[in-house]
Formats: sequence, C-alpha cells, structure tokens
Amino acid sequence: AARPADFFSSRCLPSFPDQDGWYGGDGAYSIKLDKERILWLFGDTFAANDVSRKDRIGMDVVLGTTLAISTCSDNAEFRIKYYLKKKNSEFISSFGEDEWLWPQDPFMVNKILYIPLLVVAAAPEEKAPFNFKITGHKMAQIEYDPSTEPNEWSIKYIDLTSAVPKSIIALATTSVVLQDYVYFYPLYSYEKAKVSTTGNILARVQISKLNSSAGAVEYLNNDGSWDKELKPRFVKIVLDAGVSELSVRYHDDDKKWLAIYSSAGNKGRELIYQSADALEGPWSAAVVLIAGIPEVDPLSPLYDKNNFCYAGKEHIEFAGRRDLIVTYVCNSAEDFQNKTSFIRKNLFLYRPVVRKVSY
Repeated sequence: AARPADFFSSRCLPSFPDQDGWYGGDGAYSIKLDKERILWLFGDTFAANDVSRKDRIGMDVVLGTTLAISTCSDNAEFRIKYYLKKKNSEFISSFGEDEWLWPQDPFMVNKILYIPLLVVAAAPEEKAPFNFKITGHKMAQIEYDPSTEPNEWSIKYIDLTSAVPKSIIALATTSVVLQDYVYFYPLYSYEKAKVSTTGNILARVQISKLNSSAGAVEYLNNDGSWDKELKPRFVKIVLDAGVSELSVRYHDDDKKWLAIYSSAGNKGRELIYQSADALEGPWSAAVVLIAGIPEVDPLSPLYDKNNFCYAGKEHIEFAGRRDLIVTYVCNSAEDFQNKTSFIRKNLFLYRPVVRKVSY
C-alpha cells in the first residue's frame, strides 16, 4: 500500500532513522525509480550489526556508497529500507568492491538507471578527514527492474576518467536529463601562473553516447558554443557556487530552474538558491534559503568547533507548490578514527538533515 510518488506531498517528509545496520552517511542524492519508490544514495557510511546503538564508538565505516529505497504510505507516512551489502560477513560498498567510489546525482534514461561515481584514493599525507583525493570518474549502469531488490541489480560500469580533464574535481555534482542530452554542473578548479579559477561549469553528454567515453563530454564556453575540449580561457563559470554537490531542478509552476547548494565558506552555515530560465543561465544572484544552520552556530546546543556542513540539495520528489524539501549534512573535522571523537559520540551528526522551506 504505497502512495504513488507522483502524489507525494510535503507531509510525507523524508527521515533517516538508524535501522537495517545503517547509522549515518552523507550525500543523500535521491531519484524517483517508479510510481512508488525513491532511491537514496549515501557516501561513506557508519554500519553495525547491533540494534539501537546510542553511539558509533568502535563502529565500522563503509568506504564508498550505500543505498536505500523509500515509499510513502496512503496516510503520508514516510518509510525507508536500507540495503547494506555484505561480503564474508562484513559490510561493503554497494558499488565497486575493490574500489572506493562515492555517489553523485543519479538519472534515468529509457528505464536505465545511471549512477555517476567518483573514484577516490587515500591520501595519507593529508590531514584527516580530508586525507583523500579524486582519481577518476565512472558511471554505474543498471537496467532497472522494479521486481528486483537493489542487492540483486546487475551492474555495468562505464569509465569516464580518460574523458574528464584533471581540472574537473567532480563531474556529476547534479544531473539533468533534457531532450537529447544529460547535463552536469562539474566542480572546476584551474590554476596556472598564479591565476586560479574555481566554480561550477556546464557539461553535457549526448544520450546516444552515454556508453562511450572519449570525446563524449562537451563543455559550455563563454560565447555560448559547446566544445569537446575544456579550454580554460573560454569555458564559462555558470555558477560561482564552487561546490561538489548541489541540485538543479525544474519547477513548472514558476517555469524556472532552481539551483540549491550549501555555501562553500563559513563552514557551510547557509543554504543558497539561484534561479534561471535555462540551464546555461544567466542565473539570478545568490539568495539565502536557510541561514544559521545550527550545527555550525556557536549559540546552538548542536554546535562543536570542528563541525562543518555541506551537501545541500533539493529533493523535488517531495516538493509542494511553494515548499521545498532540502537536505544538508554536517561532519566533523576531527579524525573519525579517534574513538572518542565528536562524530563517534553523537549520532545526530553525519546524516542528512531534512528541512521544509518556502521560497
């Protein structure tokens, strides 16, 4: 008895309880799989076989991606089931058993589910928790069958690493399927001769070329042209956000695209939105959607000096006419391997925080 996703209302607010072995993760990208089910994707995840844990002390961390599926009942009750994968009795990532892969914004084309993934490698020379580096870009390709559970999905991988320049830190920060293309807003960072540029550019891949890599990605230039070569002198910074996660979704009531993201500065203490008539822009000036996020507000009981927030995005599957359902995640700059760290002792941190806001 699941309410069709087409009729989801903001009364059916998402929530992320500790269950099925899941005790917190970041990311929280979502996509409607069919009329009843929403897929959720999380990054590195705390997992345990224990039930009703009150902290994460000694808990395992799944490096990679975990997922869940939610439904909404007839009486607007949000229900979620996590599908944690195991191998030899140990929790493992849902994607790339031998790789460290973080999820990005999924999209669906012709009943094929694509999940972009960042290839991550350890960087022990860097200070935790930022002791990692992005080394590549992949996409998981899944022929979606609503009769199968996620752990039964047959997954093929498309390697886009050779097609993506090193100046792109994250390719599919958000994904938009429009006409014959899939559009992305890559996080771009270029530095040469003491000149540096950081922001989100616009890239696209023709749907018919999704399974190929070399020469498949095109980039928008300042003059409105598209180029298969990313040229620092000409590429257009479409959004100054400079973030590795965001959402760009179309709101039919306003006939506008809405971009939502966490502020890159001030420890991510604000959620920002901008609007545009077209994916290429021009985008409106940045407007604060949520100010003073409590996890980074010194006056809040949730505050800790090491907290920082990120991963702000919209979940349009649950939007009302003038109401947005957004999430963000807060983390700690403390080393999570420290058994007495703030993130280990406090379960409220490092999980999607859901907010309903009007704009």
